[in-house]
Amino acid sequence: MVEQSEETRGGTATIERTETTQSVEAGDHERFAHYVQKDKIMESALSGEPVIALCGKVWTPGRDPKKFPVCPECKEIYESLMG
Repeated sequence: MVEQSEETRGGTATIERTETTQSVEAGDHERFAHYVQKDKIMESALSGEPVIALCGKVWTPGRDPKKFPVCPECKEIYESLMG
């Protein structure tokens, strides 16, 4: 019979897993690219006036929207409008 040291013996261990959930909190609208009418974006660029996204967010565009994921609310509204 072959003896096993404590290092090579099988055993059990508990691995704790941290669950991550994504909830919508204040400021989350800042992390998304939003859908706005193209003519309103150009108008805002010239006048400095804020625009209103499909989801209701009001802001003055200034960042590259390609660097952010699309707002899920705007996407859902847009898709329902397009049929």
